[in-house]
Amino acid sequence: MEELHRRLQALSPPMLGGLRRGIEKEGLRVDADGRLSSAPHPAGLGAALTHPHITTDFSEAQLELITGVHTDIDACLRELTELHQVVHRSIGDELLWCASLPCKLPPDDGIPIARYGSSNTARLKEVYRMGLAHRYGRRMQVISGVHYNFSVPEVMWEALREVDGQDVPARSFRDQGYLALIRNFRRHAWLLLLLFGASPAACGSFVQGRNHGLSAWGTGSVFAPFATSLRMGRLGYQSDAQASLAVSFNDLGGYADALGAALRQPYPAYESIGLRDDGEYRQLSTSLLQLENEFYGTIRPKRVTRPGERPLRALNDRGIEYVEVRCLDLDLYSPIGIEADTIRLLDVFLLHCLLHESPPDSAREVEAMSGNQRLVAEAGRDPSVRLNRGGTQVTPAEWGAELVRECEPIAAALGKVHGADDYSRVLEAAARALNDPSSLPSSRVLRETQDKHANSFPDFAMSLTRSHRATLAALPLEPEVKARHAAPAARSIADRERIEAGDDEPFEAFRRRYLDQDLLGAPRHPKGEL
Repeated sequence: MEELHRRLQALSPPMLGGLRRGIEKEGLRVDADGRLSSAPHPAGLGAALTHPHITTDFSEAQLELITGVHTDIDACLRELTELHQVVHRSIGDELLWCASLPCKLPPDDGIPIARYGSSNTARLKEVYRMGLAHRYGRRMQVISGVHYNFSVPEVMWEALREVDGQDVPARSFRDQGYLALIRNFRRHAWLLLLLFGASPAACGSFVQGRNHGLSAWGTGSVFAPFATSLRMGRLGYQSDAQASLAVSFNDLGGYADALGAALRQPYPAYESIGLRDDGEYRQLSTSLLQLENEFYGTIRPKRVTRPGERPLRALNDRGIEYVEVRCLDLDLYSPIGIEADTIRLLDVFLLHCLLHESPPDSAREVEAMSGNQRLVAEAGRDPSVRLNRGGTQVTPAEWGAELVRECEPIAAALGKVHGADDYSRVLEAAARALNDPSSLPSSRVLRETQDKHANSFPDFAMSLTRSHRATLAALPLEPEVKARHAAPAARSIADRERIEAGDDEPFEAFRRRYLDQDLLGAPRHPKGEL
């Protein structure tokens, strides 16, 4: 705590007011009965390959809405709201499913993989997704969430470097700072699952044919009585294959080396899938990871890539630009999947991770972190749950209360910057929730599914989904806002056509060229992005 106070005092109001954030929000298109859409990506939304703000994730029916970078929370949420309005006006009678765990699903092979056009870049994206389908199944890939991109202004790094007395290059200090943030985040991310997790139940179609260990309501819905975020547990973004990856965040080189090895190392189970079958590609490679983005994690170091550039090469060339938080469930009760108070708590939490002492991680600690995440995701509200804190067993409430107390000076400082007590208020609400697990979103989801929707999770989620559509439809969308969002849609189609017209090599040569890039060197192909 002493280091946190010392470093916090070095930060001026303009620095704290300059926090930068962006949101990537996923959501499934569903029909009026709450079933996954089989329709193609709506033409009115432009080209998913090249649109900067509206694209698709794994499935053709899985929209991804991406805001720009904002220093103002309200402006960020206003843009996200506008994107939802634009989408709802382009999908006809369809709706955007409000929950992280999916709607009523068809058989696995009936879940449509996203399509991006006829270019080599488009085909690379599609084959990558086909590989995900063969490796993990399509059901897991249509889980949705909110990704929160966070960075601090450069002047903040300069101030911290001065107060720490570090005579190192600015880029090295920034990289070390973001990695310290990531290490602390991984230590404490279970708290976000507890406070914001909202996926304790699912439609039975999601776990069909799997050994899931969940309880059944007898209505076609399944649940875990004390779960917070099944999305982040063993039924969600988990991989036995990736469990063998010893990824450390002690230095950027070590992180890059670990992922680089996984991108080159053949994996027997994936070799058995094969690269091609009757001329059709089944995956991009037989390595443990096809691409960097296949590595699952609660948080990632990121750098905006240039056309054709691999993410790892961008990090090695120019360092860490921001972090991507990936453990947030969709807020079912929000028409846009996230609320301002959630962002406020995230900002306080992330600054705590940045400013607090962050010792190097170890293989033993990484294993403990994973265990804590799984426990909270699958049974975080169970009074008997104990987390592993440096070899000591502690309740989530006890540990969480200590973290909240440590965040109080950060919340107070942010409150002074913004002239309101909103940050302290959300911390107080978090403290109350830790003492009353029945008030947590995951508990509310189970309670309302049982009491208001006869134990049917699809009926519960669909009720909220319809309500959110009505709320967004009632909001005005001014002509200038429509025009502002129509321009990138039209431009994206022209950009996709330009990429398609510029292809000048067979796909196999393109695939090899992309995958064989020197992750520490310059990109070898200038066209397109993944």
